[in-house]
Amino acid sequence: MKRITLVFALLFFTILGASAQIENPVTWSYAQKKISKTEAIVYLKATIQDGWHIYSQTVKPGGPVKTTIKFNPSKDFTKVGATAEPKALSKFEKVFDMNVGYFENQVVFQQKIKLNKPATVVSGTIEFMVCDATKCLPPDEVKFSVQVK
Repeated sequence: MKRITLVFALLFFTILGASAQIENPVTWSYAQKKISKTEAIVYLKATIQDGWHIYSQTVKPGGPVKTTIKFNPSKDFTKVGATAEPKALSKFEKVFDMNVGYFENQVVFQQKIKLNKPATVVSGTIEFMVCDATKCLPPDEVKFSVQVK
């Protein structure tokens, strides 16, 4: 009897773990546009499933995990200014006791770069947290890489 219970428990937790991994309401895509011989813009686009949202880069301490974009250092380019984002929606969230900026459906972050050579690869990571009306998934981190030419 103990063996059957153990098998069912393992099967239950395996199925539970697999279903938790399937939930991925945000997909990322990347692009670039050269605006001159020495400058380009890197675009980082989040497509967010209906009912979900991610948070702005400007969420204050004590709030949810803000979106953080880190660019790997390179001698091939220099960041120009901060990573830009569109105007975020804002709402008061009781759990954090503060107004927070967030994005639904899709958001495109933009980073202007100065090129030190005609072609390069711009790479880095994006950390973000995605929530719906009832829950938040653990913060996630994705790697990105964009060929600028």
